[in-house]
Amino acid sequence: MRNMLVSDIMTRDPFMVEPDTNLLECARKMVRKNTGSLLLVKGKEFYGIITTHDILWALIKKTEGDLSEIKAIDISPKKKSIIKPDATVYEALQKMKMKSFERLPVIQGKEIVGLITIKDILNFHPEIYPELEEFAQIKEQEEKLRRISEKAERTDNEGICEECGKQDILQRFNGMLVCEVCTSP
Repeated sequence: MRNMLVSDIMTRDPFMVEPDTNLLECARKMVRKNTGSLLLVKGKEFYGIITTHDILWALIKKTEGDLSEIKAIDISPKKKSIIKPDATVYEALQKMKMKSFERLPVIQGKEIVGLITIKDILNFHPEIYPELEEFAQIKEQEEKLRRISEKAERTDNEGICEECGKQDILQRFNGMLVCEVCTSP
């Protein structure tokens, strides 16, 4: 694995859309092509990547708009991580683990030449499954820490409402700590 290059196992013709493609069209293409991601490319220049997770996030968080009105580039993660075709598969795997990504666009100069995914690596190197198990455990630990942090934030605001006396999550309103019911007119 340390001598095999990314270009040896990458997907050479990944599915792509233009950056200004709307999310509804992106979702349709993902379903038609049975893929979990699309590269955002104009000409041969790489602009970003969009996944099913990004579309689900937009569906939940951007409820004021229709998916046909939101452009892919607007919700594509701003942090991009790429790899060159002459990098080793081991380097790609280390980068994926470090960044917690499951796929990396393969870029030569400014042009997109392919995509390498965890699935591509596993197809050629099933013996690295234990290493990927570690990757999954790291992601799980990050998720647990996030949930604990969210809970700590919520419990900091939990208490007895100064207006009605109920135990609830409180917020400051007119100089008092009150529950959501008591903040409504």
